[in-house]
Amino acid sequence: MKIKDLNGYEIEVTDLKKAIEQTACFKNLHHIPPLPTDKERQEYWTDLHEKLVKLKKLT
Repeated sequence: MKIKDLNGYEIEVTDLKKAIEQTACFKNLHHIPPLPTDKERQEYWTDLHEKLVKLKKLT
């Protein structure tokens, strides 16, 4: 299975369950104190997580 990330790159998913678990963790990570790039990174992982969950519902 393949999905596209926010940057338009195709990512091959070989273990959908594990990918969903990993992105669920990554989407909530941030630095203390927060860095300016944290919001962008959280948006990236949240988008990827939502796409993976949607893919799971379709399969």
